[in-house]
Amino acid sequence: MNKYIKLVIAALLIALGIYMMFFTRETGWGVVVFLLSAFPIFLFFKNEFILLAFWQIRKQNMAKAVQWLSKIQNYQSVLHRSQYGYFQYLSGLTLAQDNPAKVEPYMKKALEYGLNMKQDRAMATLNLAASAISKGRKQEGQKLLEEARKLDSAGIMTDQIKMMKEQLKMPSMQKHMHNPHMRQRGKFF
Repeated sequence: MNKYIKLVIAALLIALGIYMMFFTRETGWGVVVFLLSAFPIFLFFKNEFILLAFWQIRKQNMAKAVQWLSKIQNYQSVLHRSQYGYFQYLSGLTLAQDNPAKVEPYMKKALEYGLNMKQDRAMATLNLAASAISKGRKQEGQKLLEEARKLDSAGIMTDQIKMMKEQLKMPSMQKHMHNPHMRQRGKFF
């Protein structure tokens, strides 16, 4: 549903509430309808599909979260601008378990659009750091880990940050892995 349709519904509910209160003398029902107009206004700023996807992620049900996010076809016409970042953030979180290599562009876009809570920014930065470390960009990973540590004011992700710092200390396995059977071989056999 287009985001502006919700505002039209809210305006109609407000008009109906005012009509009921002043012209039909149904004050009680008029107040109820008037208060119900707050619901579409709330859903204009906080999309229902994103709220349901957050709920499913909190329950660790990624398949359902993907289903709710897939109902948003064109996020720029459906979501308010403040929700663009959270759509990208949730899309990245749902991909993180199955396809960690594809998470980086989603998290970068989420940080570009902006996330309201520090914990969400810290989680996005931590995912970017993990992606940078896995691709061999250790200095960038170190900077991102430090930024994630600063953003994590509640200390929720300290264990993950410590674990990733330990990974940074380990040598890269690709550069130091040697196959003893390949040492004596020539170019053509």
